[in-house]
Amino acid sequence: MSHTAHIPSHRKPRRRASKSALRAGVAGGVLSTVAVAGAAGPAQAEPVTQTIEMPTITSGLATAVAASAQATQQVALDLEAQAHEDAAAQDAAKAAKKAKAEAVRKAEAEKKAEAAAKAKAEAEAKERAERASRTAARTTLSAPSSSSSGSSATASAPSSAPSTSSNAPGSAASIVAFAKAQVGDAYVSGGTGPNAWDCSGLVQAAYRSVGIDLPRVSQAQSTAGTQVSLSNLQPGDILYWGAAGSAYHVAIYVGGGQFVGAQNSSTGTVQRSMDYDRPTGAVRVL
Repeated sequence: MSHTAHIPSHRKPRRRASKSALRAGVAGGVLSTVAVAGAAGPAQAEPVTQTIEMPTITSGLATAVAASAQATQQVALDLEAQAHEDAAAQDAAKAAKKAKAEAVRKAEAEKKAEAAAKAKAEAEAKERAERASRTAARTTLSAPSSSSSGSSATASAPSSAPSTSSNAPGSAASIVAFAKAQVGDAYVSGGTGPNAWDCSGLVQAAYRSVGIDLPRVSQAQSTAGTQVSLSNLQPGDILYWGAAGSAYHVAIYVGGGQFVGAQNSSTGTVQRSMDYDRPTGAVRVL
């Protein structure tokens, strides 16, 4: 083929302008729609092109933990302090209660001591009055015996078994009165008065108050008169415990089933019923 020959063109034939415009409009609309859809779509739809570094929270968390621990510790300290305060308050209340009880006890003890002192003072005053009364009674009883001792041979002469005189009832009453006047005196072994006696010392002094001398000891006094039955006693009779001649205790019968005697160091001189300590026998001197 000649180089001058006509070679057909490979270009596409031109389209018409109307079709081109139409196509351009359609393409533009599509692109606009895609652009609008892309702008309205979610951001995560975009491809990740780089790694974003998140801010660290380690320092803030440590600060919060420390603050929480400090607050917890403060709460514990507050609770401990409150516990100490409560314990101190309880101790103070116990101490106050104990002090109050002690004060009440001391007050009661002082009242008892005052009452005891008052009772003791009253008893001492009563005892002094009784002793004064007994002293006066002794003086009264001893005056007749002193005056009669000069005129009565029987009264002035010792006798282990005095005979009954015409004034026996009066003498027996004086003996009984003397014995009763000694009630409350102390008992002392070997005592012969005026405020302390043993059993035979009291009996001897009672008879001496009417001018009759008796032996000093109970063994001899138990045989100093006529033996009488315990069912036939008279005031002024001598009661004895033990066998006649070896009696270990004596007293004076005062009538009404009672006797007066210096019993022992615990009871002193007492007036008791014969049922309290039944005697063995009795002798009558008057």
